[in-house]
Amino acid sequence: MRFIGQVIEKLQRHPKRVVFPEGEEPRILQAARQFFALRLGVPILLGDPAKVKEAAGKFNVSLEGIRVINPATSEDLDNFGMRFYRLRRERGVKAPEAREAMLQPNYYGAMMLAMHQADGLISGASHITGGVLRPLFQIIKPAPEIRAVSSCMVMEVEDTRIGEQGVLFMADCGVIPDPSVDQLADIAISTARLARHMLGVKPRVAMLSFSTKGSASHASVGKVQAATAQAKHKGEQLSLEADFDGELQVDAALIPEIAARKLHDSPVAGRANVLIFPDLNSGNIASKLVQLACRANAYGQILLGLNRPAADVSRGSGAHDILGVAAIVGVQSTDYQKLYPGADAHLPGE
Repeated sequence: MRFIGQVIEKLQRHPKRVVFPEGEEPRILQAARQFFALRLGVPILLGDPAKVKEAAGKFNVSLEGIRVINPATSEDLDNFGMRFYRLRRERGVKAPEAREAMLQPNYYGAMMLAMHQADGLISGASHITGGVLRPLFQIIKPAPEIRAVSSCMVMEVEDTRIGEQGVLFMADCGVIPDPSVDQLADIAISTARLARHMLGVKPRVAMLSFSTKGSASHASVGKVQAATAQAKHKGEQLSLEADFDGELQVDAALIPEIAARKLHDSPVAGRANVLIFPDLNSGNIASKLVQLACRANAYGQILLGLNRPAADVSRGSGAHDILGVAAIVGVQSTDYQKLYPGADAHLPGE
């Protein structure tokens, strides 16, 4: 709670509107209630108002201060459908199909986000990742100069010697199965930017591998080495205040004593607060293992590199986890131009 408590305090100073497409899901209802009660802004639930009210009553959740929108009866339905048609007509989507798509809460919510009717979007509590990401990727463009839309988990562990007072940013844990060198470098840059924004300290980014500085030879090691060099170069071009080092094994990245045995003069080794994994297998497995074995508070997946802030939460998330993710996304939106200069220049379908 140390980290997320600070995030909540930040958002209380700049409340935001967050849309939750899964309006009838009990954990979403509970998170939305807490979001409003903590004065974080206006939660917007999508769904049939009668069904949302029924679900809220069943779990004794007050809907005071919570906005409920039914896409099927919304006055924006036709406008949203036409904008989606303009975006997707070159892909063969017809106008009636575009309007029909907007009846789906994840599509409607993504369009609300794109149209600035919401400041952030949280979904995934009852949908698979593809059902959350597909509408976002079809409606919201990548941020300028970003070649890879990815994701990150924010982990808060009890041991404050790890990471930044117990906080670790871990990526990519949810989107790109086997990132290229370019994509891996972009993941490192985007995650460093988010860590800098949320923690207010210099990110120390470890590019992880099963090898430390050439202790093993393999194509995957070479990819991490190349991505590290590219991330350093791009970080300098962007005047990003962050340190990058790799390839590093995870113990060398996190434990000072082990780092001292394996290498010298690294600004990151033994002190990393950002961990970049070489592929989705390692990232996803590691993040879930840390969450379960260490009983860590896990907040994510925070989507990186989109033109607007959004998150795809796990179907295993609790209401507190979802609230934490909503708070992170809300704080992201307060200074999104700093995270991605030039983002949000155009509305969809224009």
